[in-house]
Amino acid sequence: MGTAGTGADAIAGERRQLLNIAYRMLGSLAEAEDAVQEAYTRWYALPRRRQEEIASPGAWLTTVTSRICLDLLGSARARRERYVGVWLPEPLPDRAERGLGRPGDLVGATGLADLADQIVLDESVAMAFLVVLESMTPAERVAFVLHDVFRYPFAEIADVLGRTPAACKQLASSARRRVAGAPTPVPSAGRADTVRRVKEAWESKDIAALVAVLDPAAMMTADGGGMVGAALRPVKGGARIAQYMVAIADKAPGLELLERSVNGAPGLVARRDGVVMTVASFDVTDGRVTRIWAVRNPEKLGPWLRDPSAPW
Repeated sequence: MGTAGTGADAIAGERRQLLNIAYRMLGSLAEAEDAVQEAYTRWYALPRRRQEEIASPGAWLTTVTSRICLDLLGSARARRERYVGVWLPEPLPDRAERGLGRPGDLVGATGLADLADQIVLDESVAMAFLVVLESMTPAERVAFVLHDVFRYPFAEIADVLGRTPAACKQLASSARRRVAGAPTPVPSAGRADTVRRVKEAWESKDIAALVAVLDPAAMMTADGGGMVGAALRPVKGGARIAQYMVAIADKAPGLELLERSVNGAPGLVARRDGVVMTVASFDVTDGRVTRIWAVRNPEKLGPWLRDPSAPW
């Protein structure tokens, strides 16, 4: 895992790769950064002689970061049992999407936005994919992310999980079966058109138009974390979701909807009085929305808030 070299630049150069691995394992940008920072802390705590003995610092850092993520995933299960409502992964903007909120909306927003810039946006960070990862056991998730996403060999993953390569292969295979049941991603162009239809129908509070663009068996999941209002359980059925969305619009006059890239795919951002309130991701099949994930917990929206030092 990783590359050879013990120079300061080589060590620092591993950070982006480690952050990408950790975000996919944890689904949280802040937790991913904490895991990576802890790995670096452990590296710099090693005696100089021990550092020089390590042939590949990148491999060492990847192993340690992955082990930290494994521990965090185990404890996260207990924490999420106490979470108010449904826990969803943190949504990520493209670099161009920064500046949606007002200056100073959230302390640390600048740092979170900088971290978000380091995440490679591909299918492995699509919201639907991250939600499937949440259904895996911690060991399955680590094995799958390292092998199927980042192409690390099972012999090296075995060192992370403390299991045999054969056992790690079985874990990845089990995880792969979960992913196989997920819908096939729709090309961005087709998805963007569907999301635009949702936006237009929502803005006009047209229930019939919303029902037409929502699959009859669609499901909407919201994450407010107990900090803002959100449905505590998934809303099921296109008609019920349409009614729910219009009710939200009625209760929030002046709500502004923006078409934005969310985790690399077309999505919507709801803003009111200049403040980002909701970031929504969509799953689309045959031109109709089958899943909506709406993140409303303000602690998860930091990367979407404006850089206070920016000139705009």
